[in-house]
Amino acid sequence: MTIRLLPVALLALALALAGCRQPGAEAPAAPAAPPPSASADDPAGTPDAAAGGVVAKTAEMPRFQAKAVDGKDYDLASHRGQWVVVNFWATWCGPCLQEMPELSALHAMRGNVEVLGLAYEDIEPDEMRAFLEKHPVAYPIVILDPYNPPEDFATPRGLPMTYLIAPDGKVAKQFLGPVDARKIEQAIAEAGGKAV
Repeated sequence: MTIRLLPVALLALALALAGCRQPGAEAPAAPAAPPPSASADDPAGTPDAAAGGVVAKTAEMPRFQAKAVDGKDYDLASHRGQWVVVNFWATWCGPCLQEMPELSALHAMRGNVEVLGLAYEDIEPDEMRAFLEKHPVAYPIVILDPYNPPEDFATPRGLPMTYLIAPDGKVAKQFLGPVDARKIEQAIAEAGGKAV
């Protein structure tokens, strides 16, 4: 009896795996609904680790330190006094690749706006450097371990996921899906700041 059920179980497993998105497949522009951790009153939420190490909410004033692909240390706290755009992305995400040139221009052209790219995928540094030769950006890129994401940021439920951090270090806005310079500058203006 158990032997007869084995092929059925294997077939069910194969069908379930066939529905999984492959790393080379293009991700949708944005999930249908925003993560439950964000609300109009609390755009970032507070840190809340769920089962399995998944972070459900972003800290009001997130901390982040890591080594970028270029070998330089990056510390989010050292950018206080500037607006920081923290962009979760992946090389296989079509909408992520489309927003990279504009984010790079924003980083290069605005004196008090910094961009940080957090590559949320399992990729080796040499592979990422080769990718960045074909898709260069002016901002630092950090590779994240998708199995051990940063504790102060909610685990992305879709890519791209972008946070606008105000000069005081607090999350001013969260964007689910692609962003452009206009949306970021509008969010800065709504928060009472200027992009210069």
